[in-house]
Amino acid sequence: MKYSILAVSVVFIFSSYAMAAAITGVATYQGSKPKLREIKMDADPICLMKHGEVVYPQSIVLGENNELKNVFVQIVEGLPKKAYPIPSEPVVLDQKGCMYEPATFGVMVGQALKILNPDGTLHNVHCLSKINPEFNLAMPKFRTEVTRIFEKPELQFQIKCDVHPWMVTWGNVVDHPFFDVTDQTGRYSIENLPAGDYVIEAWQQRLSTQRVNVKIAEGENKEINFTFSRPDGK
Repeated sequence: MKYSILAVSVVFIFSSYAMAAAITGVATYQGSKPKLREIKMDADPICLMKHGEVVYPQSIVLGENNELKNVFVQIVEGLPKKAYPIPSEPVVLDQKGCMYEPATFGVMVGQALKILNPDGTLHNVHCLSKINPEFNLAMPKFRTEVTRIFEKPELQFQIKCDVHPWMVTWGNVVDHPFFDVTDQTGRYSIENLPAGDYVIEAWQQRLSTQRVNVKIAEGENKEINFTFSRPDGK
């Protein structure tokens, strides 16, 4: 996999309180905005009627100032080797409006992934994982919720709907809680980190993966911003 650290800016913010450390930041997109092709939902009138405006793929979603949504950020090196508590709350993957939300998600090993179907139409959830067992679940309109659990770490695998081929989300299963996905403002936050030397990674489905080394002290906050651009520079 190709890694880039040239477009990473690091700002240090020091806390006066003795507490667990945190890394926060913003992911942005640099360059001309990509031209995405409109999604045509005519094949399923139920999908079509749920949108009053043009719908585009979620492969690159930008905010008003080119903030980049759906970037998966995690600590990939330096964490203590131990078992971390599994959250009791599930991660929710919705299919509202015949679109997956979120378009990128993270979940811990052993944590429930709750998949919703509020659309009143047939979806199927086809998980193309390779380390964890692949599954393909039919969700007709009366099946509004299913839950699945992943037992092994696995990054960057697709979940798609074979009924509606434009529906795609990317899953990331990790064995620690130190990850986040950027929101519409491009922001992420990784909190409750112990002091240490880490490597933090930011991944976006169509752009290059970035990594940066981070040294963080007890109670320290650091801001690490990622700037992504098209591989061809255009």
